[in-house]
Amino acid sequence: MKKTFVMIALAVSMGACCCDEKVENPFFTDYTTPFGVPPFEEIKLKHYMPAFERGMEEQNKEIEAIVSNKSADFENTIVALDQSGKLLRKVSSVLYGQNSANTSDSMQMIVKELSPKLSKHDDDIYLNEALFAKVKEVYEKKDKLNLDKEQSKLLEETYKDFVRSGANLAAEKQTRLRELNSRLSLLQLTFGQNMLKETNAFKLVVDKAEDLSGLSEAQIATAAETAKAAGMEGKWVFTLHNPSIMPFLQYSDKRDLREKIFNAYINRGNNNNENDNKAVVKELVTLRLEKAKLMGYEDYAAFVLEERMAKNADNVYKLLYDVWTPALVQTKKELAEMTKLMPKAEGTLKGWDWSYYSDKVKGSKFNFDENELRPYLKLENVREGMFYVANKLYGITFTQLSNIPLPHPEATAFECKDKDGTHLGVLYFDFFPRESKRGGAWCGTYRSQTYKDGVRLAPVVTIVCNFTKPSGDKPALLNADEAETMFHEFGHALHNLFKDVHYYGVSGVPRDFVELPSQIMEHWVFQPEVLKVYAKHYQTGEVIPAELLKKLDASSKFGQGFATSEYVEASVLDMDLHVLKSIPADFNVLTFENDVMKKMGALSQIPPRYRSTYFNHTMGGGYTAGYYSYLWSEVLDCDAFEAFVETGNIFDPATADKFRKYILTPGGIDDAETMYVNFRGKEAGIDPLLKNRGLK
Repeated sequence: MKKTFVMIALAVSMGACCCDEKVENPFFTDYTTPFGVPPFEEIKLKHYMPAFERGMEEQNKEIEAIVSNKSADFENTIVALDQSGKLLRKVSSVLYGQNSANTSDSMQMIVKELSPKLSKHDDDIYLNEALFAKVKEVYEKKDKLNLDKEQSKLLEETYKDFVRSGANLAAEKQTRLRELNSRLSLLQLTFGQNMLKETNAFKLVVDKAEDLSGLSEAQIATAAETAKAAGMEGKWVFTLHNPSIMPFLQYSDKRDLREKIFNAYINRGNNNNENDNKAVVKELVTLRLEKAKLMGYEDYAAFVLEERMAKNADNVYKLLYDVWTPALVQTKKELAEMTKLMPKAEGTLKGWDWSYYSDKVKGSKFNFDENELRPYLKLENVREGMFYVANKLYGITFTQLSNIPLPHPEATAFECKDKDGTHLGVLYFDFFPRESKRGGAWCGTYRSQTYKDGVRLAPVVTIVCNFTKPSGDKPALLNADEAETMFHEFGHALHNLFKDVHYYGVSGVPRDFVELPSQIMEHWVFQPEVLKVYAKHYQTGEVIPAELLKKLDASSKFGQGFATSEYVEASVLDMDLHVLKSIPADFNVLTFENDVMKKMGALSQIPPRYRSTYFNHTMGGGYTAGYYSYLWSEVLDCDAFEAFVETGNIFDPATADKFRKYILTPGGIDDAETMYVNFRGKEAGIDPLLKNRGLK
């Protein structure tokens, strides 16, 4: 059992657990829905806290039963612990899935109140001296137990979880660790809530039609609909959600408006208001460092990286700077080309000019306008193309489901079947932005794959995005980045759907390996033979013209300097914050960030992809000292895709079978390095990544 509940959550008001509520609470009985998905429409806010309270109570009794055993063995201790907390796991998956995708002020209050309760519950398990003694007793006789590979891994991970959770610390240090864990979980939660409020707070209101110059008809129509929904009919509203701000920065001819929305975007959490995150960041890095030292590590990165493929900060920095050096050269070339197109009267190119003039270069140099691509990337067609790739690779199929509970009215559901027709799982899609949804895109589960009474219990998976919405009589037409994002998250979904493990404690993989299954899927998005299947004009049905494909391919590497630079900057910032050996009392987050960029020689026009005050990947706790993971995994995914290319068939069935067997199915039963070598026959090198990004 991993540190399940605080980690799932990051973070509901106390409710009386009366008899009537026990009967009515959907969490207290087995779901009777199709495929056992959560009955979302029946679950109300009032149901969460009673379910959490009972879930913690039930798990405490399960722990007591383990401790009270006269002898400790693998089944009555390790397996019993792994399988404990069934109700808690059940309600956690729903609350935190909904809190990310469809939250409310009331739900956020519930989650905030729940945070210290779950932190304490987690610590009560891992700092339980008698329980650890039982685990240790089994661990110390592991060589005599005749365990299989999966069982051995579970035992090893369980013991390690206790040690890394402070089980070996002295009592006074455990007391302080409890305080740190509680405060850190609350700070991480607060950071994310502040970020959501900041993103929703800003609206760029345009009331003159001439200020829409450069924008497409679809972008203008969407802005008009946003304005109408906000009670400003007759105007146009642009927001800080990516489908709104990114096209605005790319196409708007109004430099002053680009500057206004750009500055609002990069200053989220930095407005000296009630949602300001600067103090939150300072306290987070300070307390993380204290926790690391309490655990015997010199800095927080050392504590975290010990469990990842990278192993230590030196290996992370080597990869980042091996990519940064050619990326910076490429970025300066891109800047020079854009500057040539910029009127001298506008002075020097600024951050709010980059996307705009990058698009101009693509137009003049490659005769390519990304808006030409959108009509061929109707959302539903891209999704079908994605299903086509999965079918060609693995023989699986997806069938849309009706009359099944949905996590949100806008969501859709599909059943996934294996090539022999057996049920693999349910997959939800929730594509469009709303104020109740956090930004970005992610894949999660409402039920993880496991076994019950010897039978595989299939997962319930969800993909949540913030894509361009349908507008007027036009369907949702994606841009290239959104199409790649859909394939990316689908890769995570396949990882969840194909996983076949018996224990929760071996279901996960290291953070810097987990992006391999997602990122490899991006390689198929714009393969010509795939595009011919799904990239059809939404009005005429015409397959994407060969000439447009040539322009897309020719222009695809331009802008990689920028994309790589902003990513590496954020990764270095994350690492630099977490390799600190001390935090001065006058530590200033913005000064530190500026110093990091200066040290790297970063261009002033390119801020890190995520500045400290809205860097939820690291400050929210999911990718702490781990944002580099996307690049680490990209080394793997580029090398892995080469395995398909080398066969002369990007759908080579033998290679796909090996990828499924060694990468997608085992969960964390094998070490990540072993899994990759089992698939590829060798370790991955960096050259395919540099080639893929056009940096070599």
